[in-house]
Amino acid sequence: MFEFAMLLAQAAEEVALKEAETSGYGTLGIGIGMGLVIIGAGIGIGRIGSSAVDAIARQPEASGTISTNMLIAAALVEGVSVIALILMLIL
Repeated sequence: MFEFAMLLAQAAEEVALKEAETSGYGTLGIGIGMGLVIIGAGIGIGRIGSSAVDAIARQPEASGTISTNMLIAAALVEGVSVIALILMLIL
């Protein structure tokens, strides 16, 4: 299974290299897209953290539950951003 995945990755890389040679706009678009993904993830995690701290300040007895939910939400945002970055590199 691992060998098949490596073959697919090499084929995708060869196709990407051929396309990159024909136009530089694809590389520019990938760079801009990656920047937008990183900025969006940073803003999302910042808002999650801000809301969690605000909620803990209002209700300190629920800090454990709020912290757990905050970490789960932050992990989901990170997961989506990593998947987006990987897809941009592949395509």
